[in-house]
Amino acid sequence: MRVFLTGATGFIGSRIVPELIDAGHEVVGLTRSDQGARWLEEAGAKPYRGTLEDPESLARGAAEADAVIHTAFDHNFANFVANTQKDKRVIQAMGAALAGSNRPLIITSGTGMGSFGPGQIAKEDVVDWNNLNPRIASEVAAADAAEKGASVAIVRLPQVHDTVRQGLTSFHIEIAREKGFVGYVGDGSNRWAAAHVTDVARLYRLALEKHEGGVRYHAVAEEGIPMRQIAEAIADRLGIPAVSLSTDEAENYFGWLAPFASLDMPASSSWTRERLGWEPVGPRLIADLMAMDHAEAAAA
Repeated sequence: MRVFLTGATGFIGSRIVPELIDAGHEVVGLTRSDQGARWLEEAGAKPYRGTLEDPESLARGAAEADAVIHTAFDHNFANFVANTQKDKRVIQAMGAALAGSNRPLIITSGTGMGSFGPGQIAKEDVVDWNNLNPRIASEVAAADAAEKGASVAIVRLPQVHDTVRQGLTSFHIEIAREKGFVGYVGDGSNRWAAAHVTDVARLYRLALEKHEGGVRYHAVAEEGIPMRQIAEAIADRLGIPAVSLSTDEAENYFGWLAPFASLDMPASSSWTRERLGWEPVGPRLIADLMAMDHAEAAAA
């Protein structure tokens, strides 16, 4: 298939490119820079110029493809709400371009959208349309696109990691470096789900090749790692203490990350594994944290 891949030069997308090419697919990768175009060409993909700020440029890319995998997202959390709305517009535009066809449109969301509240295990058949996390906008857009005739599937992500980046945990590490200690809230028993980036890339390929419209997949290798365990691994690697914080102390310590830092966010992937025959084989989150590449992580 000729696959239009957004986020093709990003953390996850750059792993999806070789995953698709090695499986015999042609990849057309979205980029906004000359450097990104060069990387895509060297990887064996065809560069496509466009931006998230111009949804119609992505709609044109989608219209020329046999399938679309959408992993691009603006991760500037200072503008998180605005960026989720930008993602909504992009999904709607690409969905309109694919409406009335059976060409797959695979979009990206977060596992938290599959839970009705903290501590409740997120599952693929659950959608909390009243979720306070603004990222629900992506799933709203997917539902809208499906209603208008697009064949949409959703890949929900936990903390995706390697030895350089670890999702929200990367921001936790930045804060710890700045503060001189690694904070966690209360007894640190709240959990975050996780998966290695190469396992996630393989799941996107399987979701494409075994496409079903209207389904949601969870790219979850580990159902939930306690925050205290994560903090202690970071502390050990950085050579600084791990410290329990009260809720008030956590707000000052974590800043914008505070609402996430105390959330209990376990997620299941049982249905996904059965449906796609997907079995994660990559390193676990704690192993990657303990092997963290300081120099590359600081530059990422």
